Amino acid sequence: MPTTARPYEAVPPEAAEVLRPALPGLADETIVAIAREVPGYARALEGEFGQVVRLGVEVAFNRFVDLLADPEPDAGDGRRTYVDLGRGEYHAGRTLDSLLAAYRVGARLAWRRFVEAGVSGGLEPDTIYALGEAIFAYIDELSAESAEGYAEEQTAAAGERERRRRRLVRLLAEDPPARPESVRTAAAEAGWPLPRGGVAAFVAATEQGDDAPLDAIAARVARRMGEGAIGAEAAGAAIVFVPDPDAPGRRRRLEAAADEHPAALGPTVDWTLSATTARRAIAAHRLVADGGGLVVADDHLATLLLAADPGLAADLAATRLAPLADLPDGPRARLRETLAAWLDRPGQVQAVAATLGVHPQTVRYRVRQLRDLFGERLEDPDARFELSLALRVG
Repeated sequence: MPTTARPYEAVPPEAAEVLRPALPGLADETIVAIAREVPGYARALEGEFGQVVRLGVEVAFNRFVDLLADPEPDAGDGRRTYVDLGRGEYHAGRTLDSLLAAYRVGARLAWRRFVEAGVSGGLEPDTIYALGEAIFAYIDELSAESAEGYAEEQTAAAGERERRRRRLVRLLAEDPPARPESVRTAAAEAGWPLPRGGVAAFVAATEQGDDAPLDAIAARVARRMGEGAIGAEAAGAAIVFVPDPDAPGRRRRLEAAADEHPAALGPTVDWTLSATTARRAIAAHRLVADGGGLVVADDHLATLLLAADPGLAADLAATRLAPLADLPDGPRARLRETLAAWLDRPGQVQAVAATLGVHPQTVRYRVRQLRDLFGERLEDPDARFELSLALRVG
């Protein structure tokens, strides 16, 4: 027999009328066999779902015989039946295994019944052989349609889940903070348990040449972290909220993630204060440009405090370091370096010399210059504190 693209086209159309008498009762027999042979459906075939499956079985058998009579009918409604069955399996929380097994049971019973009817109706042996190939090709088509419906629902559910998680991240980062009731509702909808051990914001830096949206970058980093991390774009940054960040071993996971995406980490806070950790992590985020790895906001509070008002910080640097302003670049740089080391270790000439890599006598000479420039301010604790801050900024 010639090969065809669709095996049931090889069955003569007149075979359809020979097989139709075998259809009554075939659906009922199939439902009983499915309940007996497919463990996943042992109880599921009761009630409304059982009625849906029975309808699907009847449609399948009648549609197959119709295809034998006319291989190109308008099968849109029939196709939707099996796409919807696949969707239903996803929503029932099952895999496709049971449904596909049920299709195979139906194919076996239909083949048996159709062979009996074909022999009784005088069909040629070649026609009966072609009929068997057509039945199992048809079942493959039904399986593909159901798989399509299952995949569509899976994709739609994943998209909705991500949408809800993005909304939750934005609520957690919202400043002023969102109402706790709104966060609780959003967390429940997103399937994210509110962490009892606190939460910290992790802001991932975008890598050069990475043109992915911030939502995608944050979600990718969150997946790599696992352990309940959720990420999305918020406040113009790729933010990942990490539950229980102080749990054993969690810091190592954060540092490993920062090896791939240099990042800033905000402080651990109760989830009701999540906007605080997000704000702090975003403020620390710009420090990532100065080095790789993980920048922990709590390790840079003074710098962050100064950065909170750049204008004020610039004024502090300009006024407190004014005595150095008129010096040539070389002497000014050396005295700034010496001043910073001296303020860290006041009076410790040997330690300052070791830090700077110079002779102690050089340190004494430079300190005398600094005393000439700054006078008593080098002895006043408040003035020294302001000088230290100014050196951090200026």
